[in-house]
Amino acid sequence: MAGSFKERLEPVILMAERAEREAAKRLGQGQAQLAQAAAKLTDLEHYREDYQKRWLEQGKQGVSARWLVNYQHFMTQLDTAINQQQRSVNWYRESLEKLRQQWLQKQARLDGLRKLVARKEAEMRKKLELREQKQLDELSQRRINSYKAED
Repeated sequence: MAGSFKERLEPVILMAERAEREAAKRLGQGQAQLAQAAAKLTDLEHYREDYQKRWLEQGKQGVSARWLVNYQHFMTQLDTAINQQQRSVNWYRESLEKLRQQWLQKQARLDGLRKLVARKEAEMRKKLELREQKQLDELSQRRINSYKAED
């Protein structure tokens, strides 16, 4: 009987463990996606800085109006790409927080089930110990009574 409660909850615990592992896997994937999006944003920002520095160097030597228009057009496109990538990073960050919350919930459920099993097993052990102690007390009392009866 001591193991029956644990055995009955075993399928539930296994499902909770599987759900927690899957949530942890999704969290890891979310972290990787955020890191990738953030790296792409950093690359775009560095490229913009480098391109701007090259333009300033070129500008010191003089540029045509057409070259200036092309530069402004390209910088506008680059700024648009950076803004889009920043929105993407923000979306991945929010998504990651949701995934983290889901994982924490799955982990808490699993921990709760494990604690429940441990508590029930401790209660069952205590009941068993009390029953054994009661039996020993009754046995002792019978022996004492039988010794008294012999006198």
